[in-house]
Amino acid sequence: MTTTFPEWIYDGSEIPDPLGFGQRAVDFLRVLRHPKSTLPKRAFQLHDFQERLVRRIYGPRHPDGRRIVRNVVMLLPRGGRKTSLGAGLGLLHTIGPERVPGGLALFAASDREQARIGFEEAAGICREDSRIEKVLRFIDYRHRIEHPKSGCQLRAISCDAARSHGTTPTFALVDELHAWPKRDLWDVIRTGLVKVPGSLSVVISTAWRGQQNVAHDIVDYARRVARGEIDDPGTLPVLFETPADADWRDERVWFRANPGLVHGFPDLDGLRQLAREAENRPADREAFKQLHLNVWLDHSTDPFVEMPVYDQGAAPLDLNALADAPCWLGVDLSSNSDLTVVVACWRVGTGYAVLPHFFCPGDNLRGRQDRDGVPYVRWADEGLIEPTPGNVVDFRAVEDCIRDLCDRFNVVSVGIDPHLARSTLNTLTEDGYPAVEVRQGWITMAPAIKELERAIVGRQFQHGGHEVLRWCFDNIQVETDRAGNRLFSKGKARERIDGAVACAIAVSLAQHGDSGSSIYDLDVPDEEFFV
Repeated sequence: MTTTFPEWIYDGSEIPDPLGFGQRAVDFLRVLRHPKSTLPKRAFQLHDFQERLVRRIYGPRHPDGRRIVRNVVMLLPRGGRKTSLGAGLGLLHTIGPERVPGGLALFAASDREQARIGFEEAAGICREDSRIEKVLRFIDYRHRIEHPKSGCQLRAISCDAARSHGTTPTFALVDELHAWPKRDLWDVIRTGLVKVPGSLSVVISTAWRGQQNVAHDIVDYARRVARGEIDDPGTLPVLFETPADADWRDERVWFRANPGLVHGFPDLDGLRQLAREAENRPADREAFKQLHLNVWLDHSTDPFVEMPVYDQGAAPLDLNALADAPCWLGVDLSSNSDLTVVVACWRVGTGYAVLPHFFCPGDNLRGRQDRDGVPYVRWADEGLIEPTPGNVVDFRAVEDCIRDLCDRFNVVSVGIDPHLARSTLNTLTEDGYPAVEVRQGWITMAPAIKELERAIVGRQFQHGGHEVLRWCFDNIQVETDRAGNRLFSKGKARERIDGAVACAIAVSLAQHGDSGSSIYDLDVPDEEFFV
């Protein structure tokens, strides 16, 4: 399979149901009533695509009767009625035939308000039928529904993992995973689910931005299962997403990404209005693609380069072949919160190859991970970043890295902005290393950024697929001044672009390395270039 689209939803293929549990689940959902339903007696509306999904989850079984599907990963655009379906599945495990004595069904969301939405949906369904309402206990202020006879509960929780340890859910609906600020609660839920046999997790989310978030990790795994790259029958991918290069104006694309559109949700005229407005408003266009077509976007809303183009330079570097070639180092030293980066750069044909080294403060590394929303702990374990002792980067470790690179490679010069590095510059110069000042003013850096962009767009920038460096490039926002100079900017305070800055310094040094002169010889204003 080369596509991630769930063709089985529409192809009419047989869905195995040897024990009739798929049919049993469908029958239960059809018995429910929904306060907003337009069907007779306000019957719960289960459309064809939703029914196929339910049958696919609960029908297929192992020979001993165990359910095959344990994890469902579903991408649906906004307005796809994710909440109603999720509430129905939660009740299936609380008061329906999938319940087990003392079972716990969780609705987990990014915050209390979002968690409350799912709870109120389930409570509204239960209260619509007096036969169901009278056998339940509603504890609204704690977002809980209890079924005293069986001891089952349905509980809504938000991203407060500290209070969720010890829970043993039999069912977990993970709502809008892309909005979760950190992965603690996800880890708690997943480890809790394996405590009991036959548990089920259902992730229902909308597409998001970037790759350094738990939602991308889970969705990308589901994509690989859908394409047949990973053999995991326990994971069911249901990915209504749109390729980034698809024509977002084509209504056929809209219908493919929105399975409910043929049934009137979301509203087609509303989508048409949004599309008309997006024609001339780029920010609205990106939001339309992400939220209504499930296009997983790059992190930056105004990217420096398209990340699929950048990714074409991810082949491993042959450092042995570069050992004797001229090498230039770009160094970006950090304040307390930023990263410090040393990038080694070589000229390869008409392009460049780079090898980055990242440093961060070692104190409270997990807290920094939560603040920035990226896996610093894993990066440190994998050697992609070096934590130094203390709450600021130890510049002595950075100097040692520079010395080591100079000993290993044929380093021509080491470019460092003196703003935070006067001591480091002096120390390296006194020890005989070729350190030079590189002030990050616009006259200095605009040509560097232009050359870096040329190399990346021309598929002549080799970076070895370094994950932290990619994150830095993905964070770049581009600003252009009145003279047409392009500027690097952080999108948000927590985002880091330091690796890209160091690359620009190194590439510019390499670009001018054979000319005998450099733009750094010019007496230029000491203006701030990076904002």
